[in-house]
Amino acid sequence: MPISRREFLTSSTAAATVLGATSSGTAGEKESVQTQPRRARIGISTYSYWRYNARTKLSIEKCIDLAAESGFDGVDVLHVQMKGESNKKLQNIKRRAFLHGIDLCGFSTHQGFVSPDKARRQKNVEKTLHQIELAYQMGIPTMRVNTGGWGTSANFDELMRNRGIEPRLKGYTDDDAYGWVIGSLEQCLKKAEECGVLLGLENHWGMARTPEGLMRIVNAIDSPWLQVTMDTGNFLEDPYEKLEQIAPKTVYVQAKTYYGGGKWYTLDLDYSLIAQILKKNKYQGYITLEFEGKEDYETAIPKSLAMLRNAFDE
Repeated sequence: MPISRREFLTSSTAAATVLGATSSGTAGEKESVQTQPRRARIGISTYSYWRYNARTKLSIEKCIDLAAESGFDGVDVLHVQMKGESNKKLQNIKRRAFLHGIDLCGFSTHQGFVSPDKARRQKNVEKTLHQIELAYQMGIPTMRVNTGGWGTSANFDELMRNRGIEPRLKGYTDDDAYGWVIGSLEQCLKKAEECGVLLGLENHWGMARTPEGLMRIVNAIDSPWLQVTMDTGNFLEDPYEKLEQIAPKTVYVQAKTYYGGGKWYTLDLDYSLIAQILKKNKYQGYITLEFEGKEDYETAIPKSLAMLRNAFDE
């Protein structure tokens, strides 16, 4: 039999009352909400396919295809790996990721602010502002930035042989360098906020080689638009103690693996322990693989993904 509007409203109100009593308990009790742990989101850097090996410098689009096939949730785009920056190119990358159900979760860039040459620093500021715009156009919410180094090493291989330590330029101090870096990054914050691109300063050699140096910069700037990108493989001694120091400000994690031996060095990282450090600091963002070993990516990347899933989904 059809029911009247009055009867429908009466029965609906009664059902809602019963439901409310069931979910909230008796009057005066604090409401208890049961939540389930969220599955960790695991991404992959396009660098993991390349690693500066000429034969595997795949296009960003191909990296997205492979990431989707492997079961990753997101892709971190390495800027220097891109083949073109036209708007058409950027939007095709964004479209490709969307059709695969993949997030473009990070944008990894390079810049160098450690220089007494004001014009050179400003050139790197302009470069960074441009990179923020690229991230915005692709819909990427966070961008990795660096401090740069003194530039007194012959090349990156020599820098790695010296474990990331460089002699200072004659006549200048670390205090000079920190001032240059802080002043340069401050010029990028307005654009970052305007575009909604969160900058993450990485523990990536230079003035951010140590946790103390990294936090000196981030704390001095004290902006919600400059936080920390944690690279698990860039503290070569006592990594867990140092990762603990930067974890409270971490908004993005790049997780190194070294199957086949590292390209420059190898670390035996305990990712269960790293997961605990991040969990303790209430980190909920992406864990993005940066495979940096000599093994073929076809076999090393699936092993890396399985290991990270096991560590972060415990």
